[in-house]
Amino acid sequence: MSRIKILVADDHALLREGIIAILSLHDDVEVVGEASDGMDAIQKAHKLKPDIVLMDIAMPGLGGLEATVEIKKTAPNIKILVLSQYDDREYVSRLIKAGVSGYILKHAVGTDLLSSIRAVARGEFYLYSGLSKQGD
Repeated sequence: MSRIKILVADDHALLREGIIAILSLHDDVEVVGEASDGMDAIQKAHKLKPDIVLMDIAMPGLGGLEATVEIKKTAPNIKILVLSQYDDREYVSRLIKAGVSGYILKHAVGTDLLSSIRAVARGEFYLYSGLSKQGD
């Protein structure tokens, strides 16, 4: 099996570095680049052609939702896995409509992140089980 190519898009350098360090421990995943905002994510997604963009929502300038819409318009085969601090159904709903392939919270553990990446790479939709049930 070929390696899953990942682009990590988050405005926090320390978080990007931590994610890259975790993913580098696994032979089936390869981080091909990183982006610090939505516009950077769009440009690097088109240039690097990752299998999955691990996308933060709240970034300066162009945010993750807008970047997702742009990437999906021009490169629909690139999957978007949202990595967010926001545990909110409205965010999840809006991002699903925008075409994301999964949603995981930043407080998840590394094994959850890896499971979500592998599921999305297999063509499955991944929704982190720790999302709240607010609004019921």
